[in-house]
Parts: sequence; C-alpha cells; structure tokens
Amino acid sequence: MAVMDAWALDQGVLGNDLITMMADPKSELTKALGMELTAAGPLSKGLLSRSKRVALYAEDGEVKVVRVAEAEDDPAGDDRPDVTLAPAMLEAIKGL
Repeated sequence: MAVMDAWALDQGVLGNDLITMMADPKSELTKALGMELTAAGPLSKGLLSRSKRVALYAEDGEVKVVRVAEAEDDPAGDDRPDVTLAPAMLEAIKGL
C-alpha cells in the first residue's frame, strides 16, 4: 500500500472518486504557492519544508478561495485550524 493510500484509508476516503490524496515530497507545490512554513519554532523541532496549514478551493485551475491557519503565536495553525476546516471552506465557497 502506498503512503497516500494509507492516509486515505485512515481518513476513510480510499477509493472515493471525488477525493485524490496527493503528496508533495519535495515541497515543490508548497514553495510555488508561497506556503512554506518558515517560523523558527517548527524549524527548531526539525520540521523542514513543511507546508502551512492551508485550504484552497479552485475551479478549472483558478484558485477562488485561500485560507491559511496561522497567527503570530501559532505560526503552524495547529491550535486554531478552524479557517481551513470544511465548514469554514464551505461557507467561503457559498459566498462566491
């Protein structure tokens, strides 16, 4: 089983035709989007090339909604991920 398949299985979406789990092992997409987490705290823990906690909504290749969970006291967005979770994204998409 591939790594992304294991994650999809854990999330209950393995075999789902609407969701495709994709990896970014070299952080190419992360860097291209300007979403690399560069805060000193996570870097000091050895978390190199980690993406910020981000959610994107795109239609036909055009990004329509971008939400990033980060704050000065929580650069990784781990304590307050709400803006990137499904309910907040659905509300943002409805507002388009």
